[in-house]
Amino acid sequence: MSDFNSETRRGMCIDWDVPVPMDDDIVLRCDVFRPKDAGRFPAILSYGPYGKWLHFEDGFPLPWSLVNDGNPHLGDGSSNTLQCFEVVDPERFVPDGYAVVRFDSRGAGRSPGYLDPWSAREARDIYLAIEWCAAQSWCSGKVGLSGTSYLAMNQWQAAALRPPHLAAICVWEGASDIYRDMVRHGGILSTFGKVWYQAGVLPVQHGRGSRGHQSRMTGDWVSGPQTLADEVLEANRIDWHEDCLRYTLASDEFWTSRQADLGQIDVPVLSTANWGGQGLHLRGAIEGFTAVGSTRKWLDVHCHNHWFEYYTRYGIDLQKRFFGHFLKDETTGWESQPRVHIQVRHPGERYVWRDETDWPLADTRWTRLYLDPSTLTLCDSPVDSARTVSYRGLSEGVTFLTPPLAGETEITGPLAAKLFVSSASEDADLFVVVRVFGPDLAEVTFPGHVDPHTPIAQGWLRASHRKLDPARSQAFRPYHAHDEIQPLIPGKRYELDVEILPTCVVVPPGYRIALTVRGRDYVYPGLARSRGDVPGGFTGVGQFRHNDGRDRLPAVFDSDVTLHASPDAAACLLLPVIPNRGDR
Repeated sequence: MSDFNSETRRGMCIDWDVPVPMDDDIVLRCDVFRPKDAGRFPAILSYGPYGKWLHFEDGFPLPWSLVNDGNPHLGDGSSNTLQCFEVVDPERFVPDGYAVVRFDSRGAGRSPGYLDPWSAREARDIYLAIEWCAAQSWCSGKVGLSGTSYLAMNQWQAAALRPPHLAAICVWEGASDIYRDMVRHGGILSTFGKVWYQAGVLPVQHGRGSRGHQSRMTGDWVSGPQTLADEVLEANRIDWHEDCLRYTLASDEFWTSRQADLGQIDVPVLSTANWGGQGLHLRGAIEGFTAVGSTRKWLDVHCHNHWFEYYTRYGIDLQKRFFGHFLKDETTGWESQPRVHIQVRHPGERYVWRDETDWPLADTRWTRLYLDPSTLTLCDSPVDSARTVSYRGLSEGVTFLTPPLAGETEITGPLAAKLFVSSASEDADLFVVVRVFGPDLAEVTFPGHVDPHTPIAQGWLRASHRKLDPARSQAFRPYHAHDEIQPLIPGKRYELDVEILPTCVVVPPGYRIALTVRGRDYVYPGLARSRGDVPGGFTGVGQFRHNDGRDRLPAVFDSDVTLHASPDAAACLLLPVIPNRGDR
């Protein structure tokens, strides 16, 4: 007699809460959705901490509203009654001959164990889950991974372990370097992880039982069956934000154990990114695409909010063509899929799809604009004498502007800034923002992860983390080692290379490009839109703030910061300018 329940619903055979033993005697739980007719089917697997029995709308109402907004096809082929957060909808994939398998990660939902996000133990669990799926009588032996955000990020880790039956991964907006992409931007602590862990993960920790959510899918407890005391729950999890505060260097074992060896990934990879995903997935999704060892890899960069395209007709078609080709050996047209497919952004939120051959784009014209601190302008040539400008360390800083552009200019690719900086204290935090202004000096922004007003591009760097990894750095993408703290000598000038996240925008003639160097998070100069379910409302950076005072002591970071430029210190912004090929 099995210790899980099965039923037929929505034309599928569903096995609820199937036990899957791991190699340390912990038993994780998964749900299996498969065609009701007998057969062997490729599996699409996901593994994450958000509760496989928790309906998307019940657990995450804001993302659910963003998915629904402007998406008239959400109900195509689905009742949406089995929708979970950031995973494929079985009603859309099972009819095409797939088995959809959802695992609650260790310590979350119905799976017991110690809750430790993105740990090496979790990666090992996914490896074992893949091999368990492949061995089932209903499986063809081919397993693909799919999911958004967390359920994309852990795909890099699992795929690097090379499970024998892993056939393809669909990494939908998934950071590949948790330290650099999410937790410590340029070495500066982001408080997003605190908000995410408390609001998204802890409410579905295994053992909340009757104190947690009741599933509209099964009628049972999402995080059951047991209901444990608070002190037991606390002992069964890490304190995510406090650990992020404690482990300041990427070389700490806490972070290296969570870092995938991307060069080991040899299966087909579809990596998607979002131009507005600054602060979480944009950097890592593109870095993952460029760094994986597989030669069978594709990059898709789109717009809108973080969740939207995963559930649109476009996104589902992309996923089905990818998995159909690699999991089912079908002729889906994937063989003609462009290696890089991007949405080119224009002011007014106009987007145009375009095919490319690689990243960075092959015909990029790397263009430097030089800072003139005396006039606060961006110029075509370096200054001819030593000049400086100063600002308070935790202030809005200073902005450098170009003259109105004479012609249309497309900027698509990675960016970087070379700055020469001195501080009155032993450190300084630089928030570097690339901006575009119209003829009336109104700022051009685009929707971001959740924020409606995200700037063109952002970069961050703590000056004491300025050390570069020369083996991995390139002029257009400085790579910081983050393996030691190098305090500043007050008043001494230092050369800093700042990585600025990739972007894409076509700037019309008469508009201006700007570079802002500031000491705190960007704030949209227009009216910020507030929502009660977004702490602090929308200010232009969404939930990706850097406001933990323990990491940014005013005594250190609110001292005067001076930007220098001279003939021997040519401070500049490096832009990836794309010639007009008539396709934008």
